[in-house]
Amino acid sequence: MNDTDASNVTGSLPTGLATVEREIVTACRDAGRDRASVTLMAVSKTFGAAEISPVIAAGQRVFGENRVQEAKAKWPELMSAHPGLALHLIGPLQSNKAKEAVALFDAIHSVDRPSICEALAKEIVKQARKPLLFVQLNTGEEPQKAGIAPVDADDFIARCHQTYGLEISGLMCIPPVDEAPAPHFALTAKIAARNGLKLLSMGMSADFPIAIQFGATHVRVGSAIFGHRPPLV
Repeated sequence: MNDTDASNVTGSLPTGLATVEREIVTACRDAGRDRASVTLMAVSKTFGAAEISPVIAAGQRVFGENRVQEAKAKWPELMSAHPGLALHLIGPLQSNKAKEAVALFDAIHSVDRPSICEALAKEIVKQARKPLLFVQLNTGEEPQKAGIAPVDADDFIARCHQTYGLEISGLMCIPPVDEAPAPHFALTAKIAARNGLKLLSMGMSADFPIAIQFGATHVRVGSAIFGHRPPLV
């Protein structure tokens, strides 16, 4: 897609979505990648149907949420009204929410401990649903963040397969806010490659063009599409 084509595609989109789409097109072109190789996930956490509906109307079909309960409250109605949407869980998952998560989400990006693996494996069999699963890495080894340390990643991915029978499709990372993201994206891509994983969930509003350069297949973009989030009550 050339710049003229990109303008034709984005001309009728909401401003934030159009800007993000142009940046994805440019990043893919610079990386020698097909635009279709990158899935844009519009992160709609804390936003209601009134803010989400115009983005759906513009053609966006993949959305990300951080909390199971928030997603459960607003998305069944939206998905019923707009067939063909895909919903991804990108926030932490508690074992006792695995049943609801498997029922509602098409992908879960936060597989990061044995208890979650066990709960997901049970529900995937029981519900006969098979969401895409991403192992979350803590590439910065930050104590306040969830995720598997890079040094433990290979063993954990193997255990997902061998112990729990889970099919892991990719890796997800969130670089530390005070560090350059590129090394974290490169490390995530390296771990994925040696484990035969094809999907990379990395890059948010501030750094998704960089993530695309390092092979991101799923970028998680919220504020650049929806604007500043409403304050939490």
